[in-house]
Amino acid sequence: MERKDWYLEYEIIIDRPGLLGDISSLLGMLSINIVSINGIDRGRRGLLIRASSEEQILRLESILETVETIKVTKIREPKLRDRLAVRHGRYIQRDMDDKKTFRFVRDELGLLVDFMAELFKQEGHKLIGIRGMPRVGKTESVVASSVCANKKWLFVSSTLLKQTIRKELIKDEYNSNNIFIIDGIVSRKRADEKHLQLVREIMRLPAVKVIEHPDIFVQHSEYSIEDFDYIIELRNDREELITYETMENNSLFNEQEFGFDF
Repeated sequence: MERKDWYLEYEIIIDRPGLLGDISSLLGMLSINIVSINGIDRGRRGLLIRASSEEQILRLESILETVETIKVTKIREPKLRDRLAVRHGRYIQRDMDDKKTFRFVRDELGLLVDFMAELFKQEGHKLIGIRGMPRVGKTESVVASSVCANKKWLFVSSTLLKQTIRKELIKDEYNSNNIFIIDGIVSRKRADEKHLQLVREIMRLPAVKVIEHPDIFVQHSEYSIEDFDYIIELRNDREELITYETMENNSLFNEQEFGFDF
């Protein structure tokens, strides 16, 4: 019978020596293998486990309910966030009201790159927006994620090294395996109709599109924020506000102000 992965997370109520060993022994007695394990935030531990039947997991859950030293918080088929939490030892922050919005700070760039790389590996259309202030690492993270996913990236509009506004692609670039990167401010504020037509063509491709500054991109266009599958917010710290007034005034209408990562 094919073995299946599960995610187990528990909160430590009484931290005592040998607790993890006891949990490991219990899993062994139930013929459940530990794939990986890590501390998740404060006082919680996450495990990826592998079992040959759901009955094993139900028995495990029933036994753990009687253990007073821990409290099971999650036991389910692993989601992407679960696998990354075990891998990095922390959970991706998710907006409680808007489930498609995920928040990162600059010291979590490794987690962000890993998260986007997993999204990039998935086939078909995917529209991802990324918000953030200048020079916080947006474009570099997208490029690094493309490398991790073994995908080619194409700048349709960008200000990474110099202002880029593509008006056409060569035949080989119309490839659904590519990652298309669009700077929403450049495309909406500085581009001509030829560029906008190219953007429309790319948006129809069954490929991954990453839009920096999605809120500006959807202004006065046929697209809306609801069209995005994921919204990623990247800040220097948790308290930083993401505003567009400074970016528009200082960069879009004065070409000399374009920075290294906009």
